[in-house]
Amino acid sequence: MKPVKVAVIGAGVIGLSTAVCLAKTLPYCSVTILAEKFSPNTTSDGAAGILLPKVFPDIPLERQRRWFKETFDHLQALVESHEAPEAGVYLSSGYHIFKEVPADPKPYWSDYVFGFRVMTDKEMKRFPNHKFGQAFTSIKCECPRYLRWLEKKFRGAGGQIKYEKVTSIPQLIQHYDVIVNCSGIGSHHLVGDKGAYPVRGQILKLQASWLKNFIRDGDGNTYIYPGIDCVTVGGTRQEDDWRMEVDRSDSEGIMDRCIKLEPSLHGAKVLEEWVGLRPGRINPRVESEWLQDQNRWVLLVHNYGHGGCGISLSWGSALDAVGLVRKNLHEKPLQSKL
Repeated sequence: MKPVKVAVIGAGVIGLSTAVCLAKTLPYCSVTILAEKFSPNTTSDGAAGILLPKVFPDIPLERQRRWFKETFDHLQALVESHEAPEAGVYLSSGYHIFKEVPADPKPYWSDYVFGFRVMTDKEMKRFPNHKFGQAFTSIKCECPRYLRWLEKKFRGAGGQIKYEKVTSIPQLIQHYDVIVNCSGIGSHHLVGDKGAYPVRGQILKLQASWLKNFIRDGDGNTYIYPGIDCVTVGGTRQEDDWRMEVDRSDSEGIMDRCIKLEPSLHGAKVLEEWVGLRPGRINPRVESEWLQDQNRWVLLVHNYGHGGCGISLSWGSALDAVGLVRKNLHEKPLQSKL
């Protein structure tokens, strides 16, 4: 059987996860990743990397639940393996605190993390400006390590990598049978998706080895995530903001908010300031379509728009995208469309 040539656009956590799943589960596919930037220069490299998703309004909750569960299961198996240090994944415990009781005090993901419970009054006294909190243990990815691990797995499965900036889908149609678009915010221009918008995120990495537990404010803008080599603090969620320069006032605001939650951070050494553009969208786009160029038909599968939930949903949505490839190739074999 002639190999099905597949191009995956993008080398962030969504693109790499999708490429690995394709290469491992569809042996009749020859998979190539096309991207201008690879780790450590992707948006995913700056992600805090803790598994903690939000709820998207127009996607069935069961589908979101499946995405998170499959991602959590995949990473938990990795945590419990000898590859955990190389992949940079481990269990992380901490607090998720709110200034008001949330509408859903027991979100769907609470069924999958470890030890989920409501914080006690004694614990909440530490955060006098907050009224409610959740304590649990989740999984954290040190993203630069995890991305390198994914790339290693992809190459080991026979995948190919090309440093190439894709500026239009039509330029690939004559060379590939299947195109998988994991270009993140690049889809705003690449496929003309005006519903995809940047959500500017700025973080700082601090030297604060004494911190072991994460703290996240329910507003999504203030968080403290201890890691292997440093503590990541943030952040910003500035929609439709394409700036990639570090904003000094944002850094000062981040430190002020985080010190209020964790006073021991006062005076902690700043190791790095980082800015990235999350691929914002009302809902992630994980769907397929057929493209025609003269007498040639090519399958296009989209997998992007996860916003700040890329790590949390990466493996599950990758499996979904692979399922779309398999289903379409099975129901409408390329040979019958040519």
